[in-house]
Amino acid sequence: MEDFGIAAALKTLTSESLIEALLMVVAASVLIAALQAVLPRIARQFGGKVRLYMLASVPLLRLLIIIVTITLVVPTLIQPTFENMVAIFGALALALGFAFKDYANSLIAGIVTLYEMPYRPGDWIDVDGRYGEVRSIGTRAAKIVTPDDTVVIIPHGRLWNGLIANGNDGTHHLMCVTEFFLAPGHDVASVLACLRDVGMASPLTKTYLPVTVVSEQQPWGFRYALKAYPVDPRDQFRFRTALLEAGHQALQELGVPAVVAPMVPCHTP
Repeated sequence: MEDFGIAAALKTLTSESLIEALLMVVAASVLIAALQAVLPRIARQFGGKVRLYMLASVPLLRLLIIIVTITLVVPTLIQPTFENMVAIFGALALALGFAFKDYANSLIAGIVTLYEMPYRPGDWIDVDGRYGEVRSIGTRAAKIVTPDDTVVIIPHGRLWNGLIANGNDGTHHLMCVTEFFLAPGHDVASVLACLRDVGMASPLTKTYLPVTVVSEQQPWGFRYALKAYPVDPRDQFRFRTALLEAGHQALQELGVPAVVAPMVPCHTP
């Protein structure tokens, strides 16, 4: 009587097929490592969308290499009959489903991430209060680096039940908001024009994009928000600091004093 299932599939294993499969896996690992090392270095030589697209292609190419490797390794290890395929993949799916349920959840979310691209390498995102630049995207998680140079690993499973704020969404344009808190009793139009001139005069500003200033009256005075785009998103913190310094200097020359904005208590019904 002919054997079917896993036992029959394992009977087809030979030392030659194991060595051949191992060589394929090693070659794929070397290729992935080289890809992850070389492409980001090349991407750093470019700017704008070219850099972002090159960085975003790394996880896609890695996934493609993994799929091709599995496609080549499985027929090498076992005889590719229908019964063998059903038995092997059925047992593998069952084992992985129980042992790596959370990992599989993040893995599936990673595939969705690669398709929908809610964030890409080079994007500045905020996830659960963690803000930073996406440096790499793996099959299970994304790695971001915060402004204080802390590496945070975010599983793609956050896609299912969390909110993700993306500052530049695959582009090279990231709006920065610099706030000024001023005492009442001044000419609002003059302050709006003054702060807009500060934003336009900064060498770090993309002047071909809108530079706007909005104001809001509060019980303690006025809140002004200067909205502008830095030349490079990585300069956003230096950009805000420069605008803050230049803005307060210009407001002092204008004779408008700053004020410390009080904490507003939460309103309860």
